[in-house]
Amino acid sequence: FVVGQAGLYQSLGMFVVAYFIIGMTVLSVCAISTNGALDAGGAYYMISRALGPEFGGSIGIMFFLANVCGSALYVLGLVEAVVDDFGALAEGNASSRVHILPSGYWFEVLYGTVILLLCLLVCLVGADIYAKATFLIFVIVMGVLATVCLSFVVVGPRAVQLPGGEGNGTGFVNASFTGFSLHTLRGNLEAGYTVDYTTGRMMSFTTVFAVMFNGCTGIMAGSNMSGDLKRPSYSIPRGTIIAVIFTYVVYNFLAVLLSCTCERRLLQRDYGFLKDINIWSPLVTIGVYCSTLSAAMSNLIGASRILYALAKDDLFGKVLVPAKRTSSAGNPWVAVVFSWLLVQVVLFSGKLNTIAAVVTIFFLLVYATVDLACLALEWASAPNF
Repeated sequence: FVVGQAGLYQSLGMFVVAYFIIGMTVLSVCAISTNGALDAGGAYYMISRALGPEFGGSIGIMFFLANVCGSALYVLGLVEAVVDDFGALAEGNASSRVHILPSGYWFEVLYGTVILLLCLLVCLVGADIYAKATFLIFVIVMGVLATVCLSFVVVGPRAVQLPGGEGNGTGFVNASFTGFSLHTLRGNLEAGYTVDYTTGRMMSFTTVFAVMFNGCTGIMAGSNMSGDLKRPSYSIPRGTIIAVIFTYVVYNFLAVLLSCTCERRLLQRDYGFLKDINIWSPLVTIGVYCSTLSAAMSNLIGASRILYALAKDDLFGKVLVPAKRTSSAGNPWVAVVFSWLLVQVVLFSGKLNTIAAVVTIFFLLVYATVDLACLALEWASAPNF
């Protein structure tokens, strides 16, 4: 999506801007996590203790809303992937793919609700099962990523059928996977913004950046679960820094591979084309499902931990008192359920790209406040930081 709309030059520039923002925030998170003991809420916990409950509470609310919207975003992303693979096509179209699920707004809300219920069940069980599930997903996604990179080399040039085409009486046209080609690379260097075929909206630099940035916003996942980690001051900095470096390299590497091998129309008109050029297409489907499901669970459990921390601090009086309740294993199940209800409300917004800009704004505000909080503590030479 990003390379097809923005071209290689602007795509690489977007990654630089996004990861500069993220890199500054990672340094702030590292400073917070190594400053002292961390309780539930991670960055919120330390900031509220250092700068006071008023400042900390406002940041906590932003953290919470960002994670709620982020969870809904990834659920909607998974729904779009499922509908693309198995949803019914518009009347008059035909495809070689199997389409068994009815499509439409309410059906997609239903699919999102079912996926979100699965996330809820995992989060209700507790952090242990969540950690095991995410590790399994990590292994699967790494395997899929390896096959994707290998496919660019071993798969020969081929035509890929695009939905929504015109002019041939079938509703479909073809685009090319050319293999490594200098001509293809030249065609993908400059920006070529066009209408997003999933929403019918004209794309621009800001809209593409908003969608792209949401793929880089997982850096607070570890700190949000600080209360569930054995050594948060050790695990959070190392895990976060390694993850940021790794994803930055992977994103840029994939952008170059796509630009060298895929016709521009293919990148713009079929966001699921990697299935058609992979060694075994179901692997990409599995990878997409796993990665988006993991991100949805991560944001949901992060939101619940922040809400639990806010409730423990009594910042909102009796309103959040029920969110203090935990299971015998210490899992804040009421906070999980409340977070799930809010995510369910956000699901009614519809398509992924519809709320991507809103989610990006929330995360940018969160990152900015974390950085400003650390700057204020440094300038004020706070004795408790």
